[in-house]
Amino acid sequence: MATLRATSVLAVVLCALTLLAGCTRYVDGRAVSVYDDPFKVAGLPTTSGPSGPREGVADTTLTATNGDGGEIDTLALNAVEDIQTYWRVEYGKAFGGEFEPVERLISWSAKQRSQGPEFCKESTYRLVNAAYCRLDKSIGWDRSVLLPTMAETFGQMAVVMVLAHEYGHAIQDQSGIVATKDPVIVKEQQADCFAGAFIRHVAEGKSAHFTINTSDGLNSVLAATVAIRDTDPDDPASVHGSAFERVTAVQIGFTDGPVACKSIDIDEINQRRGNLPQTLGGHDGEYPIDKDSLIELSKALAAILPLDDSPTYDYSGAAIDCADGVTTAPVSYCPADNTIATDIPLLAERGTDDSDPDDPLPMKVSGDYNGYVVFIARYTLAVQNSHGQSLSGAKTGLRAACLAGVVTGELADPDRQRSEGNISLAAGDLDEAVSGLLTDGLAASDVQGKTVPSGFARVDAFRAGVLYGENTCMSRYS
Repeated sequence: MATLRATSVLAVVLCALTLLAGCTRYVDGRAVSVYDDPFKVAGLPTTSGPSGPREGVADTTLTATNGDGGEIDTLALNAVEDIQTYWRVEYGKAFGGEFEPVERLISWSAKQRSQGPEFCKESTYRLVNAAYCRLDKSIGWDRSVLLPTMAETFGQMAVVMVLAHEYGHAIQDQSGIVATKDPVIVKEQQADCFAGAFIRHVAEGKSAHFTINTSDGLNSVLAATVAIRDTDPDDPASVHGSAFERVTAVQIGFTDGPVACKSIDIDEINQRRGNLPQTLGGHDGEYPIDKDSLIELSKALAAILPLDDSPTYDYSGAAIDCADGVTTAPVSYCPADNTIATDIPLLAERGTDDSDPDDPLPMKVSGDYNGYVVFIARYTLAVQNSHGQSLSGAKTGLRAACLAGVVTGELADPDRQRSEGNISLAAGDLDEAVSGLLTDGLAASDVQGKTVPSGFARVDAFRAGVLYGENTCMSRYS
């Protein structure tokens, strides 16, 4: 976050990013959101259980040039077989014509100094990557660093997701839906979308080698998508999109299938971004969480979601003795006396950017807004209380996330007056919010700190508020 006097550029960048909704948006006039039931995930039941390779299923007979026959190559080849099986059915429906599978698969070790194969006319030594090569229509992967790290950090389904993304580029190439002149961001967003469509196929139990549950399994796949985001929009190499853009594209595919992915072009992306600058403006956007900043945020909350009976703020700690509420550190809400109690040091710790610059795949995106959004979400319980709504249950938590999205969208307004809270959003804040929603979901919890198990649904609720406002939150989760 930032103060309003910092610069309007920082204030509006995130508003642009919030237009990157996935499940609560329209593609070619068709509503994407199907979340009337808070316990469903894009129309599928919320499931627990295993995620990853199925037991007792014979491995594929596919082989990769230079493969070592090890666990990672086997995982990758099984993934490619199931992805090709999916596209044999779906390709004609989406594009017409006959599907032609990728015939050349290449595996390498990025640690191997000599005698390694070339991929796309490039040495594979230190090539920590997975990619589709248009020159020879091949797909290749690093089995020594990238894929093992993905599997270790986010689970084996993250490897499947990576290969589904790369196969998405092959689908683009074969179908001709993109041209050389098209911006790279379009190609990447479409590939993310195609990957999401395949993950839906797995979630429906239709994949021969893999299964994924729609709670922590899907959450981890989305967290991997967040990790492989563009962290610096000012870097010319930032061509894959922010976490919001990437999660959006995945969710479009997961919810609406590959036909919807075709609608992603530069006009569609710009329409989601709006006419807002995509730049950090020379700032890191971090705004330390302390009593003064929370007072400014409370002013903004009162202006954005005004209440006749405003809550009382206690900044001495999060512990509460409340007849109808419990302590939900670092911020608690007591309905009985309409008090928001905050443990400032603990909230500041939650909002600390503790990212390791040497960690290329962080499990979560840290930063100030991961703290601020929880404070905002506790205020939204006071809003719900004023409407006479239940403060317990799944819909309460999703309303909280949705209303927190409303506040987020309004904080991005560069024309807000400093008297209405000298605080605004900064680039990266929404990446921090969505990461928190995927990990612990505290910003999408009820008065008892309970939340729905689907990070997918939590993020969707947050974006619904950003895009459509308070009325949508109250009607959608009534």
